[in-house]
Amino acid sequence: MFTGLSAFPLTPSDESGIDEQAYAQLVSRLAAAGVDSIGALGSTGNYAYLPREQRAKAAGIAVRAAAGTPVMVGIGALRTSQVLALAEDAQKAGAAAVLLAPMTYQPLTEDEVFGLYQDVTRELSVPLCVYDNPGTTHVHFTDELHGRIAELPNVAAIKIPPVPADPAAAKQRVEALRKLVPARVAIGVSGDWAAASGLSAGCDTWYSVVGGLFPTTALALARAARNGDADGARAQSERLEPLWELTRRYGGLRVMSAAAAHLGLASEPNLPLPLRGLPSDARRRLVAVLDGLELGTNA
Repeated sequence: MFTGLSAFPLTPSDESGIDEQAYAQLVSRLAAAGVDSIGALGSTGNYAYLPREQRAKAAGIAVRAAAGTPVMVGIGALRTSQVLALAEDAQKAGAAAVLLAPMTYQPLTEDEVFGLYQDVTRELSVPLCVYDNPGTTHVHFTDELHGRIAELPNVAAIKIPPVPADPAAAKQRVEALRKLVPARVAIGVSGDWAAASGLSAGCDTWYSVVGGLFPTTALALARAARNGDADGARAQSERLEPLWELTRRYGGLRVMSAAAAHLGLASEPNLPLPLRGLPSDARRRLVAVLDGLELGTNA
């Protein structure tokens, strides 16, 4: 399941809980579009803000709404015992894989990060994807740490931060990591603006925020890159630069939250406090960008 486009939808929620109907609709749209996998409860899915019972409910909703499309469920939490409980819930819900970010309050040493993955993987019966996201976790993986973790049982994939825009530098980045991890471990790129570069440089997967709301558009870019059409993928990415600029400035979560509301796919508020939506000027800019790129409910 760790190839192609993995689409990460918003989990619409407010202080009363998850909007289950809207969430199921968002997931079912992805399955209908033909994405390769669905990433439930990633950063765009607000996993860190939801209590265990809501995360378990969201995992079940996602698996049912996906209708056979593989679902990877985020299980990150501050304590190992909490991660293990979330992993159990995800597996009971029917997750095809789990996604683990090393969440922190106290800074973690490399041995503590390794120990987390060691403790969790020995209890798993499904594959695990390592979530390398220093922007949210403040954990900076070295390639050597990735190599140690990748040798653990059930580790099947790594989700890396954006690669350089320069094709040669992007290829060098991916190849450097590949030398240190087993061939069975897939490498995927995040940061939507880096998708074309990452896939063309040899990444197996694009873990996509925009794909969680605009799967057809994201699939076209992913398939061009995976089929060796680097120029075509780059051109599609350049066309989407106005959207990438907004996500880099305000964060993909806030942009997708506002876009989902604008398209009638989620009500507002749809983010857990203290998170708030886009400011009014950015929202107007987003609407203009969506209209200009013709990104509607069928995109």
